[in-house]
Amino acid sequence: MYKFNLSFYKDKKVLVTGHTGFKGSWMCRALIGAGAKVTGYALKAHTTPSLFEMCGVLDSPNMNSVEGDIRDLAHLMQVFNEAQPEIVIHMAAQPIVRDSYKDPVYTYETNVMGTVNILECVRQTKSVKSFVNVTTDKVYLNKEWNWGYRENEELNGYDPYSNSKSCSELVTSCYRNSFFNPNDAEYRECAISTARAGNVIGGGDFANDRIIPDCIRSMERRKEIIVRNPYSTRPYEFVMEPVYAYLMIAAAQYEDSKYAGSYNVGPDEEDCINTGDLVDLFCEKWNNCGQHDHKASWKNVHDGGPHEANFLKLDHSKITTTFGWKPHWHIDKTMSAIIEWTNVWMDGGDIPAVMDRQIEEFLNS
Repeated sequence: MYKFNLSFYKDKKVLVTGHTGFKGSWMCRALIGAGAKVTGYALKAHTTPSLFEMCGVLDSPNMNSVEGDIRDLAHLMQVFNEAQPEIVIHMAAQPIVRDSYKDPVYTYETNVMGTVNILECVRQTKSVKSFVNVTTDKVYLNKEWNWGYRENEELNGYDPYSNSKSCSELVTSCYRNSFFNPNDAEYRECAISTARAGNVIGGGDFANDRIIPDCIRSMERRKEIIVRNPYSTRPYEFVMEPVYAYLMIAAAQYEDSKYAGSYNVGPDEEDCINTGDLVDLFCEKWNNCGQHDHKASWKNVHDGGPHEANFLKLDHSKITTTFGWKPHWHIDKTMSAIIEWTNVWMDGGDIPAVMDRQIEEFLNS
């Protein structure tokens, strides 16, 4: 299963929420490349520039991009009725911790009621055989311990974003038990999983309050990089790691519902590093690529912002044992790919081509 081939998705009807985001854009590029028929449902991309607008998927006749709010159940149901998807991958969310402190109500509306809405559409759409809800490594009650969290650990995220994603996990579990339980005489047959990914990095992320986009914006402005907490440890992974895992899980449970469950998707131990080390690696790769006269450097500036976890790791032994899955790329290779993508973008180069090249290299590694 580790060598899962994306050709499984050829001619499959897939609905992806949050497709205009960072991970969503990479997923759509991979699915379109595999020959899937993709319906995307999301708000307009929140960033300028927008990876979704530059990644080339809108040029494909197999891509139907629908602008919509995951909180709008009636519109979402209409899209499901028209698309009749076989596989649904739910990534629409308010994903930024600091933004969740600024607007907790919107965060909960999107991340909790959005999950209720998508599951209600799945429940009422008989064509759907496989559903994956993408959450986060931050769903766990973080005890700041030195080992990785497992899927059976307690859920209770600290901040509004993390907690809303914990709630999304509970909503998914409730729907699975209440409406998709094979032990009930009348149940709706559909395999349901949740996937909890670590800190995802890669080319094309322009979000606010994320470290790699902050690094790149500083390079654009020829400024020193500001790092607000260089000692926080996170499980960093290349964007295609979780995208590939989500697609693998969705395909596996489409074929056999025994694979439904909850899965951590995180890097190996050596790639759980602190933010300062990550930025050191960025600076090293940037300064050694030979394409920039402005040298990268950083400084530690704590801004007294809201609480964020200092130490967080995932244990990915379940997905490894179940599927034989393991991370493809380590952090050094991932950072090289980020610098490559960024150089192409800054030079006005072919973004779809560099994405396709990195996807192919990732799948063949």
